[in-house]
Amino acid sequence: MKDTLHRQDVNSFLACRFILAALVMAIARPQAFKHFDKKFLVRGVILGTLLGCGYIFQTFGLTLTTVAKTGFITGLYAVFTPLIAAGILKKHISKVQWLSVGLAAIGLAFLSLNGLSIGLGEFLVVISAAFYAGHIVGLSEWSAGANTYALTVLQLGTVGIICFIASLKSGFHMPPDSGVWQAVIYTAVFASAFAFIVQTWVQSFMSATSVGIILTMEYIFAAMFGVLFGHESLTLRVVIGGTLVIAAMYIIISDEGRERIPA
Repeated sequence: MKDTLHRQDVNSFLACRFILAALVMAIARPQAFKHFDKKFLVRGVILGTLLGCGYIFQTFGLTLTTVAKTGFITGLYAVFTPLIAAGILKKHISKVQWLSVGLAAIGLAFLSLNGLSIGLGEFLVVISAAFYAGHIVGLSEWSAGANTYALTVLQLGTVGIICFIASLKSGFHMPPDSGVWQAVIYTAVFASAFAFIVQTWVQSFMSATSVGIILTMEYIFAAMFGVLFGHESLTLRVVIGGTLVIAAMYIIISDEGRERIPA
C-alpha cells in the first residue's frame, strides 16, 4: 500500500477506491436504489461525510506526524464513541463499557505510543478520530431497520465524492499503472464494499461503544502482521498492549451477550 501511495496521491487513491466500490455494488444490485428516500438519503450522506472527513483529516495528519502516533490517536475513537453517545444522544454507558474503553485506550498506548508531543499533525488526527466516532455512533443509531446494502452504497459513494473534491486542490489523478489499479480494486471490493456491509449490518444490533472497542482489534492485527511479515520484534510492550485490547474486547462482548439473554 505504501508503494501504491508513492505513485498516486492519497486523495485520488481514496476517491478511486470508494467510487469504484459504490459503482460495483450499485451495478451488482441496482434494486438497492428503491430504498432511497429523502430521510434515507440525508442520513446516508451524513454518515458518508463523517467517514470521508475522518479519512481526509487522518491522511493530512499522517503527513505531519509519525505512523505510530497516528495509529494510537486514531484508535481514540474507542474513547470518543461513548462520549458522543452519552453527550449528544444521552445514551447510558455502563461501568463495564467504561472499563473496556479505559483498557482499550491503555492497550493502544502500549502498542503505538512512543512519547507524545502536541502538534498540528496530532491535532488533525484527533479530529479524524472524532469524525470516525461520530460515524460509529450515527451508524448504530440509524442502521437498525435500514437496508444494509443500500446504506453501504450511499455511504461509500459519499466518501468517494468527498475525496474526489479534496483531490482537486492538487489535481485528481487516475491510477498510473496496473499495480495501482490492482490495489484500488482490492481495497474497493474487500476493504470497502465487503467490510462496510458487515459493519453496517453488525451495528444494526450492537451498541456503538461495543463496536468502537471491537474495531481497536485493527491494531492487534497490524502488530501481528508486522511481526510475521515485516520482521518486527515481538516486544513486551506489544504483548501487554495486545493483551489489554483483547481483554477489553472480551469484556465488552461478554457484557453485550449477557444483556441480550432474557431474564
